[in-house]
Amino acid sequence: MQGGINLAEVVKESAIAAGIAGLLSLPLLGLHAANVGAQLLLRTRWELFFAAVAVVFVGRFVLALFRDRRKRPSHGPSAFDRTLHVIHERMLVIGIVALVAAVILPFTEWGGDRYIIYTATTFLIYVMLGWGLNIVVGLAGLLDLGYVAFYAVGAYCYALIATHFGWSFWVVLPLSGLFAAFFGVILGFPVLRLRGDYLAIVTLGFGEIVRVILINWYDVTNGPDGIIGIPRITFFGIEFRRGEGTFADLFGLDFSALHVMVFLYFVILVLAVITNLFTQRMRKLPTGRAWEALREDEIACRSLGINPTNVKLSAFALGAMFGGFAGSFFSVRAGFISPESFTFIESAIILAIVVLGGMGSQLGVVIAAAFVVVMPEVFRQFEQYRMLMFGGAMVLIMVWRPRGLLAFRSPTILMHPKDGKKTIVLKKEGA
Repeated sequence: MQGGINLAEVVKESAIAAGIAGLLSLPLLGLHAANVGAQLLLRTRWELFFAAVAVVFVGRFVLALFRDRRKRPSHGPSAFDRTLHVIHERMLVIGIVALVAAVILPFTEWGGDRYIIYTATTFLIYVMLGWGLNIVVGLAGLLDLGYVAFYAVGAYCYALIATHFGWSFWVVLPLSGLFAAFFGVILGFPVLRLRGDYLAIVTLGFGEIVRVILINWYDVTNGPDGIIGIPRITFFGIEFRRGEGTFADLFGLDFSALHVMVFLYFVILVLAVITNLFTQRMRKLPTGRAWEALREDEIACRSLGINPTNVKLSAFALGAMFGGFAGSFFSVRAGFISPESFTFIESAIILAIVVLGGMGSQLGVVIAAAFVVVMPEVFRQFEQYRMLMFGGAMVLIMVWRPRGLLAFRSPTILMHPKDGKKTIVLKKEGA
C-alpha cells in the first residue's frame, strides 16, 4: 500500500475488468467474417483485440487510482473548486460579457461566414432547449426523457398553421408555446405519483407516442414525408428577397442570403436570453423555491403544505413552453420538418447537455452545449467518433463531477446568512 492506495487491489480490479472486456470483445473485435470469392472465411484481428483489452486495463487502473485518491482526507478545496467558486461569484459579469460577444459576432470578420452563423444559431437552439429542460430536470428534479415531444409540437404547430392559414411566425410563436405547455400538462397528470426511473420510462414513452402519431397521422402531418414549403421568417412583415419593398431595399443594402441568417441568429439569441431571464426570475419566486424544495425532498414538501401536483405541473408546462418556442423557430429556419428530426436521440442530447453542465446551472448548460454542438463541428474529421467521444465525456464527467461541471445545489434564498442575522437574503443567481 502506497500513499493510502492499495496497488494490489487496483491491479486486481483492472485485470478483472480487462478480462470481462476481452470476453465481450472477442466475437466483436477478435474475429471477423470476410468474403473471399464465393467463400465466407473467419479471420482474426488479434492486434485490435489486445489493444481494446489494454485500453480497458489502463483506463480502469487510472480510474481506480483517481477514485482512491478522492477517498483520502482532503486539505481544503482543490484549485478547480476554487476556480468554480470564483466563476459562481462573478456569474453576472460572465453573462454580460458572453451576451455582448454574441451580439457583436455577426459584425466581426466571422460574421460574413454563413457556416459560422448557421453553427452559432444551432448552438443557441440547443442552449434554449437545455435551459427549458433545466426547469424540469435541474430545478424540479423530474427526469424527463421525452422533452423532444414538446420540441416537435412547437415545430409542427408553426408548420401546419403557417402552411394552411398563412399566419406569420410572430403570431404563431406564442401559440406554439401555449400548445406545447398544454401537452406538458397532459404529460404531467399521469406521472404525478411517479419518480425516478418510472417517471423516466413514462416520459420516454410519451416522446415516442408523439413521434409515432406524427408518422401515422398522414392526413394532418403528411406522415414520414414531412411538411415542405414552410413560410420563411419576415422582418415584421418585410420579406428577405430581391425586389422593391423588401428588407434590402428598405435599408438600402445589396441583397444577400446572409441577411436572413443573421436575423434568425438574433431572433434565437433574444429567445434564449428571455428563457434565461425568465428562469432566473422564477427561481426567486415562491414557485421556483417550491421546485427546488421538491427536488430535494418531496415528502418534506408535503409536510410543509406545498402541493406537489401544482409544482410538478407548473414545471412541466413552463419547460414544455420553451421547448415549443424552440421548435417553432427550428421549423421556420429549416423550411422543412419531418418526424425524423424529433427522435429519441434529440431528447438524449438535450438531457446530456443539462447533466454534463450541471443540473440547475445556467452557465453549465452553455458550456455543455458548446461541447456537444460546436466541438463536433470543429473536429469534423473525427465525426464518425462523435458518439464515442460523447459517451466517454459522460462517463468522465459522472466520475469526476457527479453533479456536473458547474453544479451548485445551494438554495435560492438563505434563512441564516453568513453574518448570522435571521433574515431572508436572496443569493446571487446564475448557477
